Amino acid sequence: MSKDNKSGDKPANDKSAKDTHYATLRRAHRDGKRERGEIPTPAPQKRKRGGDDWKPPALAPDQVFLYGLHTVRAALENPERKNIKLSVTQNALARLEIDPDTIGIPLEMVSPQDIDKVLGPEAIHQGVMLETRPLPVRRLEALKNSPLLLVLDQVTDPHNVGAIMRSAVAFNAGAVITTQRHSPTESGVLAKSASGALELIPYIQITNLSDALGELHKLGFFTIGLDSEGPAALEGTFSGDRIALVLGSEGKGLRQKTRETVNALARLDMPGAIKSLNVSNAAAIALYAARLHVKA
Repeated sequence: MSKDNKSGDKPANDKSAKDTHYATLRRAHRDGKRERGEIPTPAPQKRKRGGDDWKPPALAPDQVFLYGLHTVRAALENPERKNIKLSVTQNALARLEIDPDTIGIPLEMVSPQDIDKVLGPEAIHQGVMLETRPLPVRRLEALKNSPLLLVLDQVTDPHNVGAIMRSAVAFNAGAVITTQRHSPTESGVLAKSASGALELIPYIQITNLSDALGELHKLGFFTIGLDSEGPAALEGTFSGDRIALVLGSEGKGLRQKTRETVNALARLDMPGAIKSLNVSNAAAIALYAARLHVKA
């Protein structure tokens, strides 16, 4: 037998609203941790939505689709971006925390399945997709006042490059420089992995890495190639007040021509049983050491 509500307790529907509010806060907190890489995203096989026959749409050369709350928010805040259209679910729009009247582009309310049709069933889009144009091309000569640069010699995995960009922004590097071939172009996967960093640091793709290193030398940069067999430890190799760190691909490392072109080769000394690291982890450690040098 139920008791009358004589104690002045709040009705059950108030409790339900309160639970929903806290559930929303918990979800936003969890999404934020995933965006920052503090907790893993769900394994792709757990979030399939029946898109076995999905095929990516044909994109124009100047067409890019970005997705994910943090990535899209950063792109909308970047004055150098030329954005075309925002597609968003009702829930994602509330979590995006923007004023639709001020973004200056068309906004389309969609379902998650509508976004899946464009990005595919594996993309963790969080209900938001931005059609945009690639960022403006940057030139090496614009970096002459930067004390620290990061150069990638055919690092092909966009997830690794995105993680490297985050570290580069964290340590205030002036740019991430890659080759046009055998390197990821600007894309939703790269931007999502960078979690906003793509909007905060120049991503410069050059035709010939050897020529680019020569140009950096003329601009006053001391270039150091990271190699597990390098003749000296990285911390003892720095020279001058401008440093460009050069990292090789995930499997082959630095190419021979790159080894011959850099000013020095250096290794990361690791006292443990494992002597090699993922390129994004190696980049973070090298950036930390280089930052200590240029600040000294």
